[in-house]
Amino acid sequence: ALRQGADFVEPDLQLTKDGVLICMHDSTLERTTNVAQVFPDRAKQVGGKKTWPVADFTWAEIQRLDAGSWKALSFAGAKVPTLQQVIDTVRGQAGIIPEIKTTASARSDGIHMEKQLMQVLRANRLDTPGADAKTPVVIQSFSADSLKWLRHELDCRLPLVYLVSTEDLSAARLREIATFADGVGPSKALVLRRPEIVRDAHQLGLSVTVWTFRAGQTGKFPTVRDEMRYFLKELQVDALFTDHPDQFPRE
Repeated sequence: ALRQGADFVEPDLQLTKDGVLICMHDSTLERTTNVAQVFPDRAKQVGGKKTWPVADFTWAEIQRLDAGSWKALSFAGAKVPTLQQVIDTVRGQAGIIPEIKTTASARSDGIHMEKQLMQVLRANRLDTPGADAKTPVVIQSFSADSLKWLRHELDCRLPLVYLVSTEDLSAARLREIATFADGVGPSKALVLRRPEIVRDAHQLGLSVTVWTFRAGQTGKFPTVRDEMRYFLKELQVDALFTDHPDQFPRE
């Protein structure tokens, strides 16, 4: 992402058993690591299937896993990074948009993910707006409860973005979102279905960040660059998530 000129890097967050924030999309380990081979006896039965929840493993145990081979042999041996490792890599080169993947009630041995996130940001002096002009931080989540917890219980002043997949983003709903978030992150499909979302959000002072733009999923648009340009220029969205930062239309 940095080599391709990304303005921000977006790590998804999960919390280990011993309270370490790691960057992983899934709340379980089996899809993207070899946990079934390394820890065959640690599985839980959920819905008739074996699963290995991140929250059942310590950071030291997760370090033992291969998190690259599932993607391609060229990534074999890749390790799951911590949020701190991502900050160390990205700082000074791009902003960071961590996504809290669980709700405010989710915890590991009594440790709230939201509280842990703020502690990590505070330790890096990134917990206030403008703290590092080269590394701005925006926090996002699909959980309204999580964002409310950050804003009202932890007094987080960083910009908060509420992600939305299929929820109806009526003008009334956007007004509710504006009480606990600074921006909204709708899916492409929602914005195409009702482009007025952008206007309504802007009237409330909400930013609009749309997801996710990737090759092979561009609908009627010939290229991902064309698709991104349409959303930015014609629909006037503020930002977007893409797998292809090098294709971002900066002109």
